[in-house]
Amino acid sequence: MKDGFLTSFVNVSRVQPIGSLDEYGVILDGWLTVLSQLGFHARHLSINGNLTSWRRRQVEGITLRFRHLDRTLGDIVLLWNAERPGRMAVDLGSGLERLAWARTQEPWHQLIYGSFAGTAPPTTLDAIRTATLLLGHGITPAARGAGGITRRVIGAIDRDVARLGVGALLRDVYGYWSLFGILRVPWPGIARAIEEEMRL
Repeated sequence: MKDGFLTSFVNVSRVQPIGSLDEYGVILDGWLTVLSQLGFHARHLSINGNLTSWRRRQVEGITLRFRHLDRTLGDIVLLWNAERPGRMAVDLGSGLERLAWARTQEPWHQLIYGSFAGTAPPTTLDAIRTATLLLGHGITPAARGAGGITRRVIGAIDRDVARLGVGALLRDVYGYWSLFGILRVPWPGIARAIEEEMRL
């Protein structure tokens, strides 16, 4: 996975219907104001994209990406119904981790994994981070559906690296996810579920 990308992240978004292109401009201007308040200087921000519209089934749109220096922060999409172009919406999005990365200029893995960066392959660190979120919300491993995703994520953990357990990293990322909502399963239960799944 490239720097700036994760399997799970904290989404920062604004999705709403709009009545005119002026509203789209106002929303974009408001977002630039937010970025400025977060410490992103306007002279380092750029917006680029292709004004040729794309189409997916009954929806058409234009996607513009915003960057700070050399890092893409997210995008803003203007959407409309292909048969009724007056029905428009805006979808503006970024990730909290990506914003922190661009703002602090820290190395990506150091920012995300802290003292655990470099202790295991990034794929394993990312999988433990994501499995903690899924299991913490009660999505247990299964053959199909959401549980199938949990099983696939746990399957990406390097068994040799995790031979002594996953508790230390899990407690760290559990604390991170707990900042954004209450996890239903305590961390020891998550560690046990990961370790039992890995034994299969």
